Amino acid sequence: MTAQFSTARPVVRDADDISALVNAGPAAGSHARMVVALALGGVFLDAYDLTTLSWGITDVQAHFGLSAFQTGLVAAALNAGTIAGSLAGGWLTDRIGRYAVFMADMVCFVIAALVAGLAPTAGILIAARFAMGFGVGMDLPVAMAFLSEFSRLEGRGSKAAHAAAWCPTWYAASSACFVIVFVLSHVLPATHPDWLWRASLAFGAVPALAIILVRGRYMSESPVWIARRGDLARAADILRRSYGVDPIVQPARGRAPVVVQADPWRLVRKPLLGRGLLVCSMTLISAMSYNIIIFGLPTLLVSIMHASAVQVVVISILLNLAVAFPGGLLGVRLARSVRSRPIILAGYIMQVAGVGLLAVTGVPHGTVGVVAALAGFAAFLFAQGFGPGCQLMVYPTLSYPTELRGMGIGVARLVSGIGGTLVLLSFPWMNAQMGPALFWLVLLAPLAGVVITCLSRWDVSGYDPDMDPALRQPVRATQHDTVPADPELLFSSDIGN
Repeated sequence: MTAQFSTARPVVRDADDISALVNAGPAAGSHARMVVALALGGVFLDAYDLTTLSWGITDVQAHFGLSAFQTGLVAAALNAGTIAGSLAGGWLTDRIGRYAVFMADMVCFVIAALVAGLAPTAGILIAARFAMGFGVGMDLPVAMAFLSEFSRLEGRGSKAAHAAAWCPTWYAASSACFVIVFVLSHVLPATHPDWLWRASLAFGAVPALAIILVRGRYMSESPVWIARRGDLARAADILRRSYGVDPIVQPARGRAPVVVQADPWRLVRKPLLGRGLLVCSMTLISAMSYNIIIFGLPTLLVSIMHASAVQVVVISILLNLAVAFPGGLLGVRLARSVRSRPIILAGYIMQVAGVGLLAVTGVPHGTVGVVAALAGFAAFLFAQGFGPGCQLMVYPTLSYPTELRGMGIGVARLVSGIGGTLVLLSFPWMNAQMGPALFWLVLLAPLAGVVITCLSRWDVSGYDPDMDPALRQPVRATQHDTVPADPELLFSSDIGN
């Protein structure tokens, strides 16, 4: 059903009309772009927090006198936190709304970043990193929900393009982290090497505070989520304030508002089960290969190329800004006009070539070997940018209806957290035992991606699950099927009962 334009102002009779208005796109001068920017700001924080210790883990190990296993715990703590945060954030995003969860995880970022930067012991650092991971796990489901539910269906600024924008944002944050480290390394005294990793960790609180300060003017609850909870009047009001659309609410006479039931068990039934298995497969593949490549990049540069600390930072910045970030921008552009499945397949094939080149090169000898190794890293990161990386959030965001979107994305991030945690726990040992031969093991991940993509036929391009009749399971509203009048209310026992 589409919104009826019988007058100069659109008429809204049910939640489908709200979805149709959002799909048509925001009016000029609306706050929709700012909402998207703030949601991507949360993604920026996720990537920044993951990157901060990828270069400084050896200094942390030396400062606290850690064993290889303890170092792995520090490295894996953030990913371990995402395991708990993903399910909690996904469930809360669908149950109490997007706005409350978004603000809660911003507060979590601020506190965890400051505690990590001032951590007096390795145990406190691990706990703070776990809390950061919990915030990351909470944030991605709500950020992706915002990106989808404040975007048009097709064309420039589409749901797919905005969801894909998480990838270049991620690379921009990684680059910013390395730039900050590079600057701080020339400012802070060399006699206190721990100041560098402490300052970079604590800096993560700054953008989170900025988001908290500007939230009141631009952020609001998702109009689609509100409408599917039965409150058409408030959904229309959000469209007026944030989307620049002024609808007339005229519910059908004699019919109570319809609330769409958020039943998590639908995720394990057809057709959502098949989509979830595909999404989780893609997520696990990327979690295992990307974490080894990007987190292990500084260590690998030192071990196989004997690069200095300054060279490691410079190479990391160049690979992110000159290779991965443009790949992500290309992925956003492709998401607007090209079907998703061929993009993913092309990305996996390029990653096979890149990791294969690293495996064959092994320990580089001479200029040719160094160039080949850097080309392997570059090919993997560029392919991740335009292919699996971008689509990693497009698929779960557009595969699930609004009432299950948070949980669907949360489950995917849960799988990512488990895969990333296992990799980061074992990376120090695998790197010590295997060295460059580790790339032969990494090669299995993109190869599996090629096989899975060829076998799957599911494509999310131009698809809106909220408008899919096969996914409709409405129930009549009751006294308890309401949403809080104030979007800043964090919890309400009446919601969803």
